[in-house]
Amino acid sequence: MVNKQILRLALPSMVSNITVPLLALVDVAIVGHLGAAAYIGAIAVGGTIFNVIYWVFGFLRMGTSGLTSQALGRRDLTEVVALLLRSIGISLAVALCFILFQRLLLDGALWLMHPSPQVATLASVYFGILIWGAPAMLGMFSVTGWLIGMQNTRLPMLVAIVQNVANIAVSMLLVFVFGMKIEGVAYGTLIAQYVSLLLALVLSGCVYGRLQHYLQWPRVWLRSSLRQFFKVNRDIFLRTLCLVSVMLFFTTAGSWQGETVLAVNTLLMQFSLLFSYIMDGFAYAAEALSGKYYGAGNKAALRSTVHHLFRWGWLMAALFTLLYMVGGQRFLSLLTDEPSVVEASSAYYLWALALPVVGMAAYIWDGVHIGCTATRAMLLSMLLSAAAFFTAYAVSIRYMGNHGLWLAFLLFLAVRSVVLWRCWSKTMRKYKG
Repeated sequence: MVNKQILRLALPSMVSNITVPLLALVDVAIVGHLGAAAYIGAIAVGGTIFNVIYWVFGFLRMGTSGLTSQALGRRDLTEVVALLLRSIGISLAVALCFILFQRLLLDGALWLMHPSPQVATLASVYFGILIWGAPAMLGMFSVTGWLIGMQNTRLPMLVAIVQNVANIAVSMLLVFVFGMKIEGVAYGTLIAQYVSLLLALVLSGCVYGRLQHYLQWPRVWLRSSLRQFFKVNRDIFLRTLCLVSVMLFFTTAGSWQGETVLAVNTLLMQFSLLFSYIMDGFAYAAEALSGKYYGAGNKAALRSTVHHLFRWGWLMAALFTLLYMVGGQRFLSLLTDEPSVVEASSAYYLWALALPVVGMAAYIWDGVHIGCTATRAMLLSMLLSAAAFFTAYAVSIRYMGNHGLWLAFLLFLAVRSVVLWRCWSKTMRKYKG
């Protein structure tokens, strides 16, 4: 029964996760036929800016998911409705700030990345159009988080599929039929973003329209509820900043060692990225189920859910490790035509093989802690693991080179998992459910 619930939530989330990189891939594929490398560079620069922005503000989804699942577990349907409207309202306010300060965001990003003048010009055009999609993107974070909290991952999957189809269709129409350049790609993505938000709201209304009877506007902006919302999301926000800093430093430290090492690290990290698409599905299931049982005060069901989640996690870690052992080199050859890069990667291959086993627990624990809104533990684990990462790098880089960087990254994953496990043990001892 528990396994059935986990898979019911995890599988649609996996499909949704896999569609995420397709949006960026479609844009790259289309501009790749425009006849100039600068277009691809502009998409890369513009895409990086939005990836960082939306990654940092992903707390709007995570916080909403955990709080909603707990309210559902308590059968507090008034708070369930209030959470959706509260989260959307805050998302739109943040999006408005992005639009108002778009020039500052763009100039700061271009100063950090130092693209060529031509790429900078095209990236500015791309950014200037897509920044108007911030209300749709952040609004989707809120709606998706709320739906996950409502134990529904099928609607986000359907919306993600429609968004990709709309993006492909509109972008190709504007570029290849109406003769637009990078503007067509940007407008195609922008339209797809608003189509997805509108569809998500319509479908949510169709499925959960009966909940409108529980709407109490004063409850939406209740001071104590707002305080709790911001407290939960503050911890997730700071945790995400630490995570972004580690990931950016990993890339930067690789670039300091030359183009070949940078290429090798980038390719090998695709193993982690591919694994994350699967494990995030189980993390979303953890958010929904753990939050529901935590809110309901059902300690036995909560323990059982966590136990079954880890059984699935270890199974996935074993399967992906085996997959990478058997077909990893072939996978790298598909990603690059440079034999020298593939050959150089063999020296660091064992580090990449260890990623699923060492990193698996962090995904599950993150989902469980989000569901239980134990966000202070998530922040603590990230601070300690980031400190371990930078310390290990500083100590080992002189003697181990790029092996030291990989050692530091795996230590980062391991410390994160251990700290979250210890915090969970303390939480369960205090839990009165």
